[in-house]
Amino acid sequence: MKLSARNDFAGTVKTVTRGPVSTDVTVTIAPGIDVAAVISTASADRLGLAAGKAAHVVIKASSVMIGVD
Repeated sequence: MKLSARNDFAGTVKTVTRGPVSTDVTVTIAPGIDVAAVISTASADRLGLAAGKAAHVVIKASSVMIGVD
């Protein structure tokens, strides 16, 4: 797989919480470092996502926000 995104992290699916329209997916990319995403349930099904399966986290964003109290 070749992508233009530079932020590509290999990992293992930790959890998949399916809903009727969207699915919450958490991928562990390093010990103690998890990345969470919400994707369509159709995409989760197409990818065959399940806990323990290898996956890539690809981050391509035009902006990143950081906030503090």
